[in-house]
Amino acid sequence: MTVMLGLEPLQVGLMFWTGGDLGVEAPPAEIATSVSSLGVSCGQLGVHGECPLDDATANRWKAVLDEHGLTVVTVVMCFSGEDYASIPICAQTVGYVPPSTRHEREIRTYAVSDFARTLGVPGLAAHIGFVPADPLDAEYAAMVALMRRICDHCQTNGQTFAMETGQESPQEMLDFIAAVNRPNLRVNFDPANMVLYGSGAPLEALDALRDHVLTVHCKDGTWPEVAGEWGRETPLGDGDVGMDQFVAKLREIGYTGPLTIEREIVGEEQRADIRRAIDLLTALRG
Repeated sequence: MTVMLGLEPLQVGLMFWTGGDLGVEAPPAEIATSVSSLGVSCGQLGVHGECPLDDATANRWKAVLDEHGLTVVTVVMCFSGEDYASIPICAQTVGYVPPSTRHEREIRTYAVSDFARTLGVPGLAAHIGFVPADPLDAEYAAMVALMRRICDHCQTNGQTFAMETGQESPQEMLDFIAAVNRPNLRVNFDPANMVLYGSGAPLEALDALRDHVLTVHCKDGTWPEVAGEWGRETPLGDGDVGMDQFVAKLREIGYTGPLTIEREIVGEEQRADIRRAIDLLTALRG
């Protein structure tokens, strides 16, 4: 794997948002200033479902990212109407799987891809939803066709599209990637999601998906206490992932991209946890 956009190998970065539930409702300049103040200079930009995608907004974001020297490697999408209250609700509302919202989310994805192109960002990522496990399911075929269209649009913009991990087992994800058969379809590997969803041991999953991993999230959590329910997200280093082993496995598979911290809470506790995570990853990367 190659170092992207001139970054150092395993450079510590941050996932930050344009607004929405996981971000702050503030102008782009204020958000960029807040990110820079943590001492990072790269990461992923989350675009929430209500974020305007007009040229003026894109140009404003590009200007503030350039001003602060922030390199964004991926634009991560979420969609209006997604609900992570429980795993069953998540399955019914997240990504492209729900048929009732599939078309509008496909159109939104093309707009986000064009938005990212204006920013000069080479990749998109999203939770695509709970893809049916049975490849003979009509909805499986519909998802394969959809992802081919999305990957083809991203390709015209010189972009990859990375699926977030957690909602499928590693083998199911590998089978889906093979079915889509597009070279720019990759994986954004989140070890905590494997734990939180109870979908597979993170290090084994990373090893299985190693040839497809483009970017990673550094997030932590504990296994579900009851099968089918959520695990609990924790500050980095306090959960069941084993961040020292995770970073070591990334080195082993030849990953040299950024270590992007994701902490899915807001406020001062989030900033304190991010600072701790930066210290931990800085020590682990050496």
